[in-house]
Amino acid sequence: MALAPAPTICLGVDPGSLACGWAVVSRLGSRLELLAAGVIRSPRGADFDQRILGIHEKLAEAIAAHRPQFMAVESPFVEKNAATALKLGQIRGGILLTAGLHGLPVGDYNPMQVKKAVSGYGWADKGQVGKMVMTLLNLKEPLAADAADAAAVAIGHLLATRRVGPQA
Repeated sequence: MALAPAPTICLGVDPGSLACGWAVVSRLGSRLELLAAGVIRSPRGADFDQRILGIHEKLAEAIAAHRPQFMAVESPFVEKNAATALKLGQIRGGILLTAGLHGLPVGDYNPMQVKKAVSGYGWADKGQVGKMVMTLLNLKEPLAADAADAAAVAIGHLLATRRVGPQA
């Protein structure tokens, strides 16, 4: 008796210090499905280490609940403000540590790669990406912008690794 193939599950993350989007997407064959998504919001006055800890805790909860085989993280394309770039780098470090603590391999994608993966066009705007995420995941309602971006990162990773199989 053959077992049915298991879906490949990816946790996508769109890093941000005030709003960090996340989405868990599964792929079985050509079918994509949103399992869960959200936005981790940090209060403006919160100490930065506590923001990173809060992101870690929420992502760890999503990992425990959905057991993804991968994490995919959007990398910054260009950041003109050095202080903002440093903070985003620290947030990404916390996110990557979370992946490492849970044994998840990480796919790293720049915004143009993500946009091209979901819309076919690397210069697509946020609205176009959000609509394509809705279409690809067969959603009735749009996700919050940061969660939609995270779902796009997960979708991009799942599409990029589809020929490799569920354990890649």
